[in-house]
Amino acid sequence: MGFFSIISALRTLLVFLPAAASLQLPRAKPPAFFLAGDSTTAVVGGWGRGLLNPLIEPAWGINFGLSGATTESFKARGYWGNLTEHVRRYAATNDAYVTISFGHNDQKADSGVSFELYQQNLIDFANEVKSLGGSPLLVSSLTRRVFPRDQPHNATDSLHAQRLAALHAADVTNSTVVDLNAASLAYVDAIGRDASWEYNYSGDDYTHLNPYGEVVFGRMVADLIVRAKPVLEMWIAPNETLSYALWNNLPA
Repeated sequence: MGFFSIISALRTLLVFLPAAASLQLPRAKPPAFFLAGDSTTAVVGGWGRGLLNPLIEPAWGINFGLSGATTESFKARGYWGNLTEHVRRYAATNDAYVTISFGHNDQKADSGVSFELYQQNLIDFANEVKSLGGSPLLVSSLTRRVFPRDQPHNATDSLHAQRLAALHAADVTNSTVVDLNAASLAYVDAIGRDASWEYNYSGDDYTHLNPYGEVVFGRMVADLIVRAKPVLEMWIAPNETLSYALWNNLPA
């Protein structure tokens, strides 16, 4: 190539450099997480805060978890409507994820909610989130930490049917399942009764979580979500020490 040809090529390159410099790679949309559930999700005593606190800005979230809620009362008291309005607004331009985790109160004999209605409500919740442009995450119920007196490594599987309902709802709505029930049950079985009771909200409260328990099981939910949705890993700060303990059956 001659001298003048080289000069001409350089001039052409300089013309296009400003345009090329102005181009930016597409940025991942910051997700929002909207949490629907009972007291095992709620701000006090649930895993919700342990999931939301490690979010990396501009990712963010709101915990709508309601103590004592069933799938029916969550709707009747306006919490579901409030949550879906947030999803409607945010999903128009960004990624909105909704965790759906009920069962502890729906299963009670005096709840007024049949198992069939509970199952249908989970399905309806997931379908409505999808209709609004959001992504439902069906989170099976956190295990209770109740053990037979002589079996400190065999927690009572008291939410088995509710776990299957969450899995079924995810299947029929083509939604993501986050199997917290199976993971938390396996974990408390492995570390044993005494170690798992270190997470109790109070001495004889085997359902709700103290502040450190919120961190532990919030991390479990976060890790399960990232496994199911690897694209979200960049938005959740890791805790390698805690994750190692959780997935290697060590008291955290």
